[in-house]
Amino acid sequence: LWTRNAPPLGTEAISSIPHALAWLFTPTHWQEVGETLWYEATQSAIFWLALLPLTWLLYKGRAIKRAILITSEPLRRVQTDRFSHTLAGLALTALLALRWPLVLATLGWRLESSVVTTAFSKGVGFATIAISIGFFSLLFFALLCMPGGVADRHFRWTGAVLGLIRRNFAWATATLVPIAFTVALLFADPDIPFGLGLERISLVVLMLVLTLFVGRLIHPTHGVLQNYLSNHPEGWPNRLRHIWYTGTLAIPLGLSLLALAGFVYTAATLFESFVQQLWLLQALVILQQSILRWLGVTRRRLALQAALDHPGAVEPDTTSTNNPVTERRLELASLDEQTQRLLNAVIFVGALLGLWAIWSDVMPAFTRLQDITLWTYMGLVGGEEKIKNFSLASVAFILAIIALATIAARNLPALLEILLLARFSVSPGARYAIKTITAYVIIAAAAMLVFGTLGISWGRVQWLVAALSVGIGFGLQEIVANFISGIIILFERPVRVGDVVTIGQTTGTVTKIRIRATTVRNWDRQELLVPNKEFITGHLLNWTLSDSLNRIVIRLGVDYGDDVRLAMRLMAEAVKENEKVLKEPEPSFIFESFGDSSLLLQARCFVPEVDDRAPVTSDLQQAILDKFRAHGISLALLQRDIHLRASAPLEVRVRYDDFGTGRQEAPG
Repeated sequence: LWTRNAPPLGTEAISSIPHALAWLFTPTHWQEVGETLWYEATQSAIFWLALLPLTWLLYKGRAIKRAILITSEPLRRVQTDRFSHTLAGLALTALLALRWPLVLATLGWRLESSVVTTAFSKGVGFATIAISIGFFSLLFFALLCMPGGVADRHFRWTGAVLGLIRRNFAWATATLVPIAFTVALLFADPDIPFGLGLERISLVVLMLVLTLFVGRLIHPTHGVLQNYLSNHPEGWPNRLRHIWYTGTLAIPLGLSLLALAGFVYTAATLFESFVQQLWLLQALVILQQSILRWLGVTRRRLALQAALDHPGAVEPDTTSTNNPVTERRLELASLDEQTQRLLNAVIFVGALLGLWAIWSDVMPAFTRLQDITLWTYMGLVGGEEKIKNFSLASVAFILAIIALATIAARNLPALLEILLLARFSVSPGARYAIKTITAYVIIAAAAMLVFGTLGISWGRVQWLVAALSVGIGFGLQEIVANFISGIIILFERPVRVGDVVTIGQTTGTVTKIRIRATTVRNWDRQELLVPNKEFITGHLLNWTLSDSLNRIVIRLGVDYGDDVRLAMRLMAEAVKENEKVLKEPEPSFIFESFGDSSLLLQARCFVPEVDDRAPVTSDLQQAILDKFRAHGISLALLQRDIHLRASAPLEVRVRYDDFGTGRQEAPG
């Protein structure tokens, strides 16, 4: 790769350019191309079998474009917005962009494989096939950014960015495709009688045009990243903008200098990898925007569903955390943030893997880590014990596994929860259990991969595990018991996230179920960490295990002289007038007993949620009190008889005020 295959560009190479141009534009050569295509058109049925569908596709171009615009119509309303419309738009855009590249690839295929092809015709066929992929890439991204297209209506890119992309892709397509065709045609035949002058000049021109194209697109202050960099002034992309911008442009410029210096094969090979890197970047951008679009659609649909499920909770001021719609929005915002972190990590890892796949063949130094052995061990290869090497590449693999497992365990459950919310009616407790178990599975799989890479198999460590289990049984039995209890909780689900429980003297809501302990938040917003073992072996009162219905019991006493039937009727009216009280099970009202100083009455009714318990109790008590007062029924006061004993008579005086005159009198 790094061997000079031509002398530096000099007078001899420049003088060969006219001969190369004459060879390139010789009418006889192009007549050979025409004759080959004519032969294929008249003698080969395969030619028409391949070309006729493409002709129909060319004819349907306007209809496909209209279909792309139609996919954006359902996006106007949340009820009709679906991610499937975006997928349809992307597929139709790809189909529209494939028309001419497929025609060129088909013609090139027949020119290369025809039985009457010549050397020049074969070279033209090779060049035509070679440029078809790049031609499709340019057309696809340009059509993606057309007015009313996917980038405009689905991805919501700004008009300035779309206009910049359309302008640059228009002139780049008209310039890069013919130059790339010329370069591929000149490099198709290594036995051309003249030197590498025209090849080098055309290759350098191609690199310079591509440098101009990329430079205009990614310019920090005038390119497509302008808004992002201005909105994140403290981010690393903005701080390092001069470094990554200059470094990106330096690659094709440096390759052009290599070509001029005589390393033509080196420059052409590395330039091909650079172009593939641009294709990878384009694919990652489309993938990232598509996933963000899916997240946006899912978030809006779930927020709409929350609003429809709780129509009374939609208030102008939704800052209260007691509002169900607000709670769902906060939950979705948190899940969305975690999913975007996962998305960024996946895009980053995908970029690294793609760069490795692109550059590893042309940069053998990337594979040298495998040759640096740190130690050897016996492992199974094809069912046989063989010596295996642990190298620096193994260390890099272990570090990558740990990093990926950490990112996945923290953020993948959020994506899983969004999928469950969007597709299935799953309770919060079940979602939490699935998320936690998924995180455990990811960690366990990563540990197995790491141990396997280190050469630590179960057969080697089983005796060590057996010895450690004895120590664990004595020293860490509580931790192990809590861990096993946590697994039982997740599967058996005696308690779930969101349940209202009473354990000991504490009543509150379960907020987290961890490996060792479960968090219960009481009504004072204090968090109690309860070992998981307590939920399995101790006494637990779960208010919402099977359903969230709760019974309210109101006890009161009225005077012995009051009308009990009237009091019970008034209690029934107050209870039935409350909208939160359920009609089924039906409320009940009983005359409980004769008290020491009152007639004891009782009202029993049910409310749908535990959160309704306190406010409904307060409302009912106030309503009953108002009705009793309006009808002259008194709530009984506590009465006591006092007996005084003394050895001598006690003098008793009763004083009272005449409030009209202020005089005080005492009876004789």
